[in-house]
Amino acid sequence: MKIAIPTAEGQLCAHFGHCQQFAVIEVDIEKKAILNKEMITPPPHQPGVLPQWLNQMGCNTVIAGGMGQRAIGMFSQFGINVVTGATPGNPEDIVTDFLHKKLVTADNICDMSEHHSHGGEGCRSHEENSQ
Repeated sequence: MKIAIPTAEGQLCAHFGHCQQFAVIEVDIEKKAILNKEMITPPPHQPGVLPQWLNQMGCNTVIAGGMGQRAIGMFSQFGINVVTGATPGNPEDIVTDFLHKKLVTADNICDMSEHHSHGGEGCRSHEENSQ
């Protein structure tokens, strides 16, 4: 299984579409162990590109802080499970918690209010839109 985590400065990025890189982590589900981790720069951000790209890399799951419903639907079309509401942290720690069913998630920050504008795979907060 491969898990993709959007990151900025090495930590989970709260807004999926704003990530700098993805931590792509290969795991052994039965042993609950991390086998390999790669930090990969994604292609330019456009609607629909990231689900297809991550699918081609063999990712089965994406763990994110926030992601718009349209993007979740696109990932679903590729058979990729999406977990939202994860809080920023080290990708390895997030995956370890996920494997041990200890990952604490909150609301999907991209679903919380009308103060978000959805564009493809990400969401931007009201503050960012007003700049």
